[in-house]
Amino acid sequence: MARHGENIRKRKDGRWEGRYQVYDQEKQKKVYRSVYAKSYEEVRKKLEKLKTGMQLRQTVKQAGSALPEETKLDDIAQIWLEEIKEKRKPSTYIKYRLLYRNHIQALFCEAYLSDMTDAFVQERISGHFSESVHKSVYCILNQLLRFASVRYAFIMPVLKRPALDTRSAPVKVLAKSEQKKLMEVIYSGMDCFKMAVLMCLFTGLRLGELCALKWSDIDFENKILTVNRTVQRLYAEGHETKTVLTEMIPKSPYSQREIPLSGAALELLIRFQNDKEYVFGGDKPLEPKRLQYHFKKLLKEAALSDKHFHILRHTFSTNCIEGGIDVKSLSEILGHSDVQITLNRYVHPSMETKRQYMDNLLGFYGQIQGQVG
Repeated sequence: MARHGENIRKRKDGRWEGRYQVYDQEKQKKVYRSVYAKSYEEVRKKLEKLKTGMQLRQTVKQAGSALPEETKLDDIAQIWLEEIKEKRKPSTYIKYRLLYRNHIQALFCEAYLSDMTDAFVQERISGHFSESVHKSVYCILNQLLRFASVRYAFIMPVLKRPALDTRSAPVKVLAKSEQKKLMEVIYSGMDCFKMAVLMCLFTGLRLGELCALKWSDIDFENKILTVNRTVQRLYAEGHETKTVLTEMIPKSPYSQREIPLSGAALELLIRFQNDKEYVFGGDKPLEPKRLQYHFKKLLKEAALSDKHFHILRHTFSTNCIEGGIDVKSLSEILGHSDVQITLNRYVHPSMETKRQYMDNLLGFYGQIQGQVG
């Protein structure tokens, strides 16, 4: 039952629901929307924030888009997140919302826009985060400040992120001997999971791209695989602890790409071709966790140490470089927006390759010595 004077009630599933009214531009009328939480107090606070955000927008509208300096960063963040939700992919909205809620909101909930200087931000977040989260926090904060600047004609600084004194752990790839052991296990009794692992080694596809691959994406005549979509588990609206497997377009325009298929990859696809919609999942996309589970089983069977599925993509990239592919071509095959991403993250020359280059150099010096003699 709803509490007196409030549109808050406890649902049968145990969660609390708070309802509020907004004006829907498409329907041209006021409609009800809901927020959810585990307790009455959490829902009440969510409704208060929404009310504050709507009042702020009304104030801004009446003031001719001028934003007062005493505006809190958190109020702007709620409006910004609403816009992200409407205009960007669901995965982007959820990523930004979780980053803001988990890493930023508590540290800056009482901060005003006028507080947001380099020194203030550095003092608040110093020592709290890893390098990757630190970078994401600055990215979100700068997007918020830019949003305030553009949307409300309010001049805000661009925050400069100080470099942390950390070194990223070197990314590992499967050694040639490890690849051989894995291949032996894969080719002994091929199934759709082993085929998926092999296709990653043959094409460098991301996990989500593999799981969302359809037979209609394969051009058997021209030997081309087209990446049109990916799958990812996302939090469902109103279910903070539950996720839903969601099919969507790839992470960026560069990720939508065509990959030429080798003879071995084409032969494998022809062998397993069927009348189902998805190559590995049948009538629906393959669950990524399921593929990761089978990959780890293969590693155990091959007597290899536990590794993340993404190591296959790194291994593919390194094999391509050692095979003589140019970085630009590899970058396009991987779906990167910049060749520097390919070089910095996905090219890992093996010790054998480095030794070969050193031996070649000695041979070159030998030729020079012969000419001098």
